[in-house]
Amino acid sequence: MSAQPAPITLNEISWPDYQGLDSFAKAGLFQHKGRPYHALLPQQFDRPMLDRIEALATMIRKIAKTRGGMNYLQSLLSEKRAMLYFAQPSTRTFLSFYAACQITGLHCAEVRDAHTSSEIKGESQEDSVRTFSSYFDLIIMRHPAGGFAERIAWMLSHTDRPVPVINAGSGKDQHPTQALLDVYTLQRSLEKRGGVAGKKIAFVGDLARGRTVRSLAWLLTLYEDVFMYFVAPETLQLGEDVQALLQSRKVSFTLTDDFEAVIPEVDAIYMTRIQDEWDTAHESNLIDTSKFHFEERHLKMLRPDAILMHPLPRRKEIAPEVDADPRAKYWRQVRNGMWVRTALILMMFDRDTEIDRYYHDLTRD
Repeated sequence: MSAQPAPITLNEISWPDYQGLDSFAKAGLFQHKGRPYHALLPQQFDRPMLDRIEALATMIRKIAKTRGGMNYLQSLLSEKRAMLYFAQPSTRTFLSFYAACQITGLHCAEVRDAHTSSEIKGESQEDSVRTFSSYFDLIIMRHPAGGFAERIAWMLSHTDRPVPVINAGSGKDQHPTQALLDVYTLQRSLEKRGGVAGKKIAFVGDLARGRTVRSLAWLLTLYEDVFMYFVAPETLQLGEDVQALLQSRKVSFTLTDDFEAVIPEVDAIYMTRIQDEWDTAHESNLIDTSKFHFEERHLKMLRPDAILMHPLPRRKEIAPEVDADPRAKYWRQVRNGMWVRTALILMMFDRDTEIDRYYHDLTRD
């Protein structure tokens, strides 16, 4: 029997050939020895990997409750350095990653404004990141251009100092770590009812341009018998590319603009804001989105065991009066992001087995 050819790696493929690949073929190039080397696309996470990240996040949360546990966590990557390159405004994602780096002991630097870097002198963004890779062992980046994190990962793989890249939000296309924390929040919030499998989940708002929706919808296809509702005005409805992906996975879903009819039917509602930063023609101002807001009166329509989520920031799509209801989980999402990103970073650096050992000893005692 002839030997199977070795799988192609990122440093063996040209950029034009890479661009010609679909998301699943690309995702295979970001793995190394069964774990993510880069974290760029939700398609690179299969169900066992999701389960592993979620289990790690829960162990880390418990370890961090004591001074000894936190000191241990901060020793795991104390010899490493991370650059947070955020060329697009961010509060939660930036601080979440910053906190995750602190928990693992990673020493951090940041660039959050191109006007404070040599880009103002005309340096290309690629050269800026190549410079970062000379000093740092991990690059966490958020960028308004779709696919830019992939471009950087490919570029660095063709240098003498490749370093891991985490996509912390890329244009309108992907936000993989947000999807990871969203699935973790769903699993934890619904764990008494068996977790995500078999649940009905509604996405509401700007679904055409919401990268969190695109990424989370894919991860939900990894769970059995999930039914999805996509609730939006016609002009902001889910893109045909994502619909085609769901159809290819034989996932059941429906498109609708009747929000109030959906509220009593679902186990989870994922609200989103209007993404008008991509609105060059100001067309969003012409769309009445008021009937896609979750108001205090809707709490009576929501099932007692259902949950309400939002990636934040919010505007008017969830009334502040809803915040005190125990079914509102969006502040839990914020905190979960820190733990999930901590777990991902440790897994990328092959330090997750050390978490297993410490946790085993902790719980055995």
